[in-house]
Amino acid sequence: MGILNATPDSFYNQGKDSDPEALLRMGEKMLRDGAVILDIGGASSSPGSTLPSEDEELKRVLPVIEKIYARFPEAWISVDTLHAKVAREAVAAGASIINDISAGSADEAMLDTVATLRVPYIAMHMQGMPATMQANPQYENVTLDIIDYLQKVVHKAVQAGIHDIIIDPGFGFGKTMTHNYTLIRELHLFRMLGKPILVGLSRKSMIWKTLNTNPEAALNGTTALHMVSLQQGASILRAHDVKEAMETITLWKALNG
Repeated sequence: MGILNATPDSFYNQGKDSDPEALLRMGEKMLRDGAVILDIGGASSSPGSTLPSEDEELKRVLPVIEKIYARFPEAWISVDTLHAKVAREAVAAGASIINDISAGSADEAMLDTVATLRVPYIAMHMQGMPATMQANPQYENVTLDIIDYLQKVVHKAVQAGIHDIIIDPGFGFGKTMTHNYTLIRELHLFRMLGKPILVGLSRKSMIWKTLNTNPEAALNGTTALHMVSLQQGASILRAHDVKEAMETITLWKALNG
């Protein structure tokens, strides 16, 4: 899954350009490099960020979705949103997956909307909201607490009529550095939920702070943790750098015969 940020304030935005034409070119390169899914987001959810309005989010993502769908109708387009209205209009424009960082908790209409749209749903765990989630995250047992949370979300989603569900433990979303690395070590435990696991840790602070560098220099660290994630059972890598992620997947497949 290649990341396309249609936002002016993402923590890492290749070229710092959210123009639809620039994102179309970026998406084309990601598809050439092997991406199966392009994840388009119009709201930065990095720690401390303030989410834009639904209308502002739509103004950012719809032109990008429309351009990519017109040029590459075979591509799977995911929209990264926690608003049911954005999900509905994005699918009408060509999106085919909803990626919700709030797992339905931010908009009570989301699960019913996704069920009506009949598209796959990515449910991510987040403690709090982006503006405050890193203030003081606490868990009794981070892995078991998040598995329990996602199990309830999956049940609720199935009850709503959603059957294609992907789970995401939410690295960096209301987690300390220790929490994040515990989750990677114990990622295999999430397989008990019987759903594909998405991992989104590309160039995040859990990497660059550990290496005492910055997001721009965090590709090598991202690749290292991508391999660990695959070994632990990840099904989807959400990445800024598709070529390198695909190389990691190729080597992992060779390693596993």
